[in-house]
Amino acid sequence: MAQNLSRLADFLPYLMSVTTNAVSDMIAGEYRARFGLKIPEWRVMAVLGDAGAQTQRMLVGATRMDKVAVNRACKVLEERGLVGRSPNSADGRSHHIELTAAGQAVHAEIMPLALDMEKRIFASLSAAEVAQLKDLLARINARVNELEQA
Repeated sequence: MAQNLSRLADFLPYLMSVTTNAVSDMIAGEYRARFGLKIPEWRVMAVLGDAGAQTQRMLVGATRMDKVAVNRACKVLEERGLVGRSPNSADGRSHHIELTAAGQAVHAEIMPLALDMEKRIFASLSAAEVAQLKDLLARINARVNELEQA
């Protein structure tokens, strides 16, 4: 009989996934209740609010969501008047997607809520631990990107 060399509860990718899902679910509940936004829709809005106009391909990379989820989120946001599309002059097959004035207003309402939730979620960590966690996550993300390029 094969020996169980590792328990799932000790597998770091599993722990990261469960933790990020728990955080996302908590935040999503607030966004859904107050703004009618699902997680993919908010992620698209957050990237657009931070980085400005993006193509759907760029949004896929920035959110790490699959292209179907990004496409659906963009369609919902466009139907709600929160994003608009404009032709991409550099590539006639794609469009730039950006927040409309209404989308910018919703984004501006959500950001203070998001920052408050971040503060509450990480209240059990010191400022140094939060900084260390951010550094560790950035390093892990960079390593994953390196491995994907190999």
